[in-house]
Parts: sequence; C-alpha cells; structure tokens
Amino acid sequence: MIPIRYSKRTITDQEQIDAFLLQAKVGNLGLTNEFEPYILPLNFAWWNGCIYFHGADSGRKIEMINANNRVCFSVCEEYGTVADPVPANLDTMYMSVFIAGTIDRVQEPDEMRDAMQAMIDKYVPGYYQVPLSLQHVLKYRSSMGSTTAIFRITPTSISAKGNPHSDEMKYYPGRKVEMDV
Repeated sequence: MIPIRYSKRTITDQEQIDAFLLQAKVGNLGLTNEFEPYILPLNFAWWNGCIYFHGADSGRKIEMINANNRVCFSVCEEYGTVADPVPANLDTMYMSVFIAGTIDRVQEPDEMRDAMQAMIDKYVPGYYQVPLSLQHVLKYRSSMGSTTAIFRITPTSISAKGNPHSDEMKYYPGRKVEMDV
C-alpha cells in the first residue's frame, strides 16, 4: 500500500474505521480488465471484516470481475467546509476509507443470507419483523429475471484518512469573512 502523503490526516484506529464503514451509505467499486478501468457506486455492508454487496449475475461488472478479481473500494463522506479568512486555507471536513483486495462471488448459502441481512439491517433497520429466510435469498429474481449475486471483497490493505469536524469554523450560508477576523 502506498502511504498517505498528508500523513497527519491518517486514521489508524480500527474501531473508528469500522464505525465509519458500518454507517456510510455509498461506496465506489473500482474494477479493471486489461483494457479499461470501471468504477461504480453501490450500497454495501461492512460485515466480518469484508465488504459485501449484491447485484445482477451478468453484465459488465461480472465480465470485469471474471477478468481480474483484484479490486479497490472507496468510501468518502463530506461533513462540511471549513471557513478561513485566508482563501488558500479553506478546507473540507471528511473521512474516507480505501480498501484494496480481492473479490469473490459468495457461494455458501448461509453467508449469502447473512450478508443480505447485514445490508437490510443497515439500510432499513427494524423494517422487517423477521430475519431474511434462506429460501428467499436462493429463489429471488430481479424485475429483469436475473438471479441476485452476492459478492465479498476481502481486504488485503485498508487505509483511512480524515479531517475532523469543527463546528466552530464550519461554513454556513450567510457566514462572511468579517465574522472571522
């Protein structure tokens, strides 16, 4: 892994990284074959130290995964702009995580169900009164008739960085430089 250049923003606290990945809503999957890169945003779950997501079992994404199972996954959340009387000192409050690893289609039925349940619990917590059944996962078909494939990204490296929240200097509409000098 290439070290983070702006090292003072490096985050190494695994609990903080885990908490971030548990709540972040959208990640970006990076794929490549021998000809081109491909990045797509998707919903995901951070579960058992891996990234899980689901999607159609055919198409460009599947072709690229089959061509090269080495992937990257990036998650970033922006929390606001830091105002400063010096224009070049404007900054952003954020946290980001970058994962490099390998991707596999999940084949084991219990892992498929549990990964899907982790996504349900993340995106619609408490909505369903009973856990997802194994039969539902195995028999589900999309509106286009395709089966749902569930994928696992196993990290080979994880890096994180961020600029902590600062409500004191956070920009808001109507804030003027005169208020800060």
